[in-house]
Amino acid sequence: MIRPVFVFVVLLCLTIVTAWSAPGDTHIVIETRRTALVIRVDKDQNPTIVHLGQRLDRTDEYARIPGNGKRGEDYTGIYNSVYTPAGGRNLLEPAIQVTHADGNPSLDLRYVRHERKSAEEGTVLTAVYLKDPQYPFEVTLYYKAYQNEDVIEQWSTIRHTEKKNVTLYKYASANLYIPAENYYLTHFHGDWANEMNPTEELLSEGIKMLDTKLGTRADLFQPPSFMVALNQPAEEDKGEVMAGTLAWSGNYQIAFEVDPLHNLRLTAGINPYASAYSLTPGKEFTTPAFLFTYSNSGKGTASRNLHRWARKFRIPQGQGNRLTLLNNWEATYFDFNEEKLTALFKDGKKLGVDLFLLDDGWFGNKYPRNDDRAGLGDWQENIKKLPHGLGHLVKEAEGAGIKFGIWLEPEMVSPKSELYEKHPDWVLKLPNRQEYYFRNQLVLDLTNPKVQEFVYGIVDDVVTKNPTLSYIKWDCNAVIYNAFSATNPNPSHLYVDYVQGLYKVMERLRTKYPTLPMMLCSGGGGRVDYGALRYFTEFWPSDNTDGLERVFIQWNYSYFFPAIATCNHVTDWGKQPIKFRTDVAMMGKVGYDIVVSKLDEKELEFSQQALKTYEQIKTVVWQGDLFRLSSPYTSDIASLMYVSESRDRAVWFSYLTKNRYKAGSTAPIRLKGLDPAKNYSVRELNVYPGTKSAINTETTVYSGNYLMTIGFNPNVDTRRTSVVLELAESK
Repeated sequence: MIRPVFVFVVLLCLTIVTAWSAPGDTHIVIETRRTALVIRVDKDQNPTIVHLGQRLDRTDEYARIPGNGKRGEDYTGIYNSVYTPAGGRNLLEPAIQVTHADGNPSLDLRYVRHERKSAEEGTVLTAVYLKDPQYPFEVTLYYKAYQNEDVIEQWSTIRHTEKKNVTLYKYASANLYIPAENYYLTHFHGDWANEMNPTEELLSEGIKMLDTKLGTRADLFQPPSFMVALNQPAEEDKGEVMAGTLAWSGNYQIAFEVDPLHNLRLTAGINPYASAYSLTPGKEFTTPAFLFTYSNSGKGTASRNLHRWARKFRIPQGQGNRLTLLNNWEATYFDFNEEKLTALFKDGKKLGVDLFLLDDGWFGNKYPRNDDRAGLGDWQENIKKLPHGLGHLVKEAEGAGIKFGIWLEPEMVSPKSELYEKHPDWVLKLPNRQEYYFRNQLVLDLTNPKVQEFVYGIVDDVVTKNPTLSYIKWDCNAVIYNAFSATNPNPSHLYVDYVQGLYKVMERLRTKYPTLPMMLCSGGGGRVDYGALRYFTEFWPSDNTDGLERVFIQWNYSYFFPAIATCNHVTDWGKQPIKFRTDVAMMGKVGYDIVVSKLDEKELEFSQQALKTYEQIKTVVWQGDLFRLSSPYTSDIASLMYVSESRDRAVWFSYLTKNRYKAGSTAPIRLKGLDPAKNYSVRELNVYPGTKSAINTETTVYSGNYLMTIGFNPNVDTRRTSVVLELAESK
């Protein structure tokens, strides 16, 4: 009689032996300059992930990697599946769940082949083809590896040729597998004017789910961006970290499952909530892209990878220029006319900005847009406010020496509007139910091609009639209440079709107007993702423009998004002096939301000079590498710097974030990213009129080695609450 203990030992030994690569196994290696994702295909054509992490020098050694770092028995053999199917022998969270045309609720995906080819500059695209052996059902996994940026973009396509429709209940973009001793997840949460609050937590066995069900402003409570530190908590400059984000502007779900063997399974994609998708034979469904980068030198490297990738490959004109602007919103709100606006044009020119942006309230006649309760959807100039139309304002602004831009919210409608009266079937609303309003408005049904044409026409008409219009601020203030389309034959397609319809409109507009600057607003940070940022040059992080609050908000956005895409405005929110608010705004794309005529003489002089200074340093901020030096979460100050690619210039920002007795920079701060062999002069920027810099500009020349080893004290304290320093190579 064989004792149970002996059986266990034999099984364990078998597990260990079969965990290694067997003769004949296929290895699909997806590599960037420093990172590798390795897929192993066994003799039964099961594709599994055996490595995600640092790239090996010798490609042949990937075959020696033990199977997924198993710490015990995997009963299924597919805990580390490259794309886990539901049904069959799977016991864990699936990446895909379907019901076939004959009612069979299981799926089995086996490897068929893979292809690799060079795509755009510096990228390699790998396609892995999978198929169910019993059904004409196929999944193709795509991995686009950005070599120099160390970013991998993953998505999947699903198609079948069964006799009738197949229902997709879940259809993830990515399914990754990462073995480590511990997993520390950093994710972000918040609400309106309180975006991007970080939480770091140790993941335990079970599933941690990040998701949203808001439909449009998907990021309002929780953005689809995160970091996972392996083995130990994430640090800025050391440790293994994976940063990931989903490029999708609708409902998403990202699941982190610590499996029974204490390995991490990650699935990311469209939220399956209320989104069963009926796929017709021959039609292909493409999931949104999941983007990730791996770093074995901390969070800083991961964020710089994403910044370089975004500037070069995703954000329109990501390596180009941006316009500074003056917005009328906090100066006038809805109460303005041509005379007031014309005066503001002159104020903008006096201040020194490039552009004037006319915000909400310029449209609607039967139901004038005098507050946020009416007029949305009626995009004709209000004849009382603007009797000569937008064209007159464009010319007046240009006559004053600045460009002109406009605010739009084309996806939404006020119940009190002519559009709603004429086309009630164009609005998302439930039959036989009371209408619920978010910010006194409803969402247009972008699953309807007629509505897509209408929304496209709104923007196209404004630009066509005003060909020198230089900027669009695209807002989106509502979530999807009343989730029902009167015209969509598949009610459960609503959330998916809405976003796809939105992207169709944006794609048409960006194709027709490839260089038009457009801000992705969404009531603050409600829609900040790389799906929408394919079409927008920049985004609005938060309606909260309090200078101190923005230090924290912008700090956390900077882990995933580059400075050139981040709109930071100087406003009257908060109690900080205008210098502090301006210094904070300079960590991105500067704008103003102030009444210029109310600035005193020194405030105006400072602001004018600050804009001239910004012109000199903006390229370093926008295109430089970001290094965080002192965190506002662990010290009295926030300190960070941007270093040019050639390391000959840097711009260093420091802010007092705690106002207690003797708070400030009490010791030198070690700098990062400089060339240790170069010498640098240090000069203070944005010195307020009538004050003197505490930095001795005649003698402050240091080697990069000294600045990164010993450091430099920017002398931040309660009298100098914000300090901006420029480092320039001294030859």
